[in-house]
Amino acid sequence: MLTELRISGLGVIDEAVADFSPGLSVLTGETGAGKTMVVTGLRLLAGGRADPGRVRRGTDKAVVEGRFDLSATATMDPADRRDLDDLLEDTDVDLDEDGSVIAARRVGADGRSRARLGGRSVPAGTLARFCAPVLAVHGQNDQLRLLRPDRQRDAVDAHGGDDARAALEAYRETYRRWRQAERSLAERTGRARELAREADLLRMGLEEIDSLDPQPGEEAELDALIRRLTDSEELREVAGRAHEALTGDGETTEPMVGVLDQLRQRLAGAGDPALDPIATSIGQAVAALGDAATELGLYLAELPVDSADLDSAMERRHDLRALTRKYGTDVDDVIAWAARARTRLGEVDTSETAVAELRATVERLAAELCERGAALTAVRRAAGEDLAARVTAELAELSMGGARLTVRVTPSGDGLDGATESGLDDVELALDGPSGPVPLGKGASGGELSRVMLALEVVLAERSGGGTLVFDEVDAGVGGRAALSIGKRLARLARTHQVIAVTHLAQVAAYADTHLVVHKDADPAGADTGSSGVVVSGVTAVADADRVTELARMLAGLEDTDTGLAHARELLEKAQYEKSQAEIDR
Repeated sequence: MLTELRISGLGVIDEAVADFSPGLSVLTGETGAGKTMVVTGLRLLAGGRADPGRVRRGTDKAVVEGRFDLSATATMDPADRRDLDDLLEDTDVDLDEDGSVIAARRVGADGRSRARLGGRSVPAGTLARFCAPVLAVHGQNDQLRLLRPDRQRDAVDAHGGDDARAALEAYRETYRRWRQAERSLAERTGRARELAREADLLRMGLEEIDSLDPQPGEEAELDALIRRLTDSEELREVAGRAHEALTGDGETTEPMVGVLDQLRQRLAGAGDPALDPIATSIGQAVAALGDAATELGLYLAELPVDSADLDSAMERRHDLRALTRKYGTDVDDVIAWAARARTRLGEVDTSETAVAELRATVERLAAELCERGAALTAVRRAAGEDLAARVTAELAELSMGGARLTVRVTPSGDGLDGATESGLDDVELALDGPSGPVPLGKGASGGELSRVMLALEVVLAERSGGGTLVFDEVDAGVGGRAALSIGKRLARLARTHQVIAVTHLAQVAAYADTHLVVHKDADPAGADTGSSGVVVSGVTAVADADRVTELARMLAGLEDTDTGLAHARELLEKAQYEKSQAEIDR
């Protein structure tokens, strides 16, 4: 949820701060006050194109900052929430203590753009990825997204819910395996000679490695052995003297262990309890020295004495180093290369048997893909019919009673010729006209597209929640009862989403939970700078009498008349009553 928006130096806006709440917030104000610049700022936050022409005259940059409360995303799609969490982790962004994060975009007058997320500098594309699941801006220009076949297909799939999601995932898993098998088959049949040569080289390398059979960590063990063999005489002398000192040689040296043990016995037998702990400590030392003498004896017994062992170890190390010069930096790398080579050898096997097996795999996966594609098509057609019926009902309430949305799901090609990762279908939204269904891009005006988008969002919201939806003059070109219907639909949508709407119609604004007014004042510096712009002093939340006054101004500029104020008050009371009843009935 967007909780705060700060804008400076953008278009006619010098400085403006807007606080947003859950539910439906509307932005109103006189023409030229900067309502559209608020939407422009939100588009910048969403990763939109940085246009230096939007930078306010007389300033060197425009800055937009938005604070998003991510603790209020419990109803977000789990996959979107995971993607959002992964993005924050990848960019090393920590949330504030209240669960919020600040996204910022800076556009210089020189055209340079900077983006920040949680105080860290990030690419604008990262900002777009962050905003994708939490902020969607819909204006008449944004309706172009409805004309893209992939977005129309996504809308149908979203309405299909869990059934569509499961069918699409099953199809995609088979599609990836089918495409991989097809590529492997094409490679083996199209590059047979080249792959045969590669296979020969792999076999030669594996034979060379297998003949030596290197073991993990063997190099370090060989180095240690060679050092011991090289220094065996010195090691034997040092260890032997230590062993003699502990055990004695039977002639001139009295064993240290024996001397200490005799001392222990004398102390223990002295009859003074104060000496007992000392005797015990000496006894522990005798035991430890005895263990050390035993280990030294084993060491001396195992210490190699044959020079042939040294020659064998050095020859083995030489052979292993020959392998590392060809296949890796150490023996572990050589072993890893061998594992990869065995895998690759299976991939480049061009024998008739291997090719036949791979061809059979491709045919089996193709049949499985057709089956899963047909299941996905069936789910889409059912979801499309239901979506069309629900959107058509919404359009009737938006003064488009003669319009009927249709969803056409048709094969994208002959069999698997048109297969893509998204299925075997083309999905197209169309509006019924006098001569039959006409694609949205050809038969709908900008205002109609805005209302179709609103109807779609209302219907799709039944299966999703969370996020902020921004509508820029979705009520363009309508009035009267249609305007009231738009207000009702936006209020309904605000039950599951945060909705921000820029509107010039009082009938829509009356349904808002929060009403914000954008003010404008004449630029006192205009005479000095030659600027004809305005300074926006701020965005003010209005309520009670102030809100009634603003609604009266929007109705007919009658904010100074009793009739206009009475009309505005009646409109507001009626809209708020309808909202309260809807909340009870839902």
